[in-house]
Amino acid sequence: MPDAAGAAQRSVDLPASQPASVPSAPTASAADLPARGTLLGFDFGLARIGIATGELETGQASALTTVHAESNDARFKAIAALLAEWRPVALVVGLPTHLDGSAQELTARCRRFANQLHGRFGLPVFTADERLSSVAADAGLAAAGRRDWRERKAALDAEAARIILQTFLDTRRHERP
Repeated sequence: MPDAAGAAQRSVDLPASQPASVPSAPTASAADLPARGTLLGFDFGLARIGIATGELETGQASALTTVHAESNDARFKAIAALLAEWRPVALVVGLPTHLDGSAQELTARCRRFANQLHGRFGLPVFTADERLSSVAADAGLAAAGRRDWRERKAALDAEAARIILQTFLDTRRHERP
């Protein structure tokens, strides 16, 4: 798991290796976050989207659910229902990169997902480094007693989203004056 120092990035921060044809996520800055409020974090995948919830005031994140819908309409309908229920002040999307920080195959898709979230729901969207979050999630679930890989797989994406969101919250706490 990467250290928290470089983990949370504003959505406008593009790595140098990011192709110019990939749009950045909407501009979000620390000023867009109040002292209190709920955040939703996302571990975007082609087959599933893990979702976590967190609180700015307590700095704690919890795994929430995994969306298994195949169509974008069904995915965004499920996300809209969660937004209506949790009423977050901002969203955090995990941004996958290689260990050296360079873009990988899913990086552009995750940025597009962040753009879509902002466009559909009008909330500030942040990206956060998600390197090794799924590996850490799997190890944590196994250490918590979930020895069967099928049982871990069912909770893996939501737990990875929790790790992404927790890293974002921890980084934000350390960056505040």
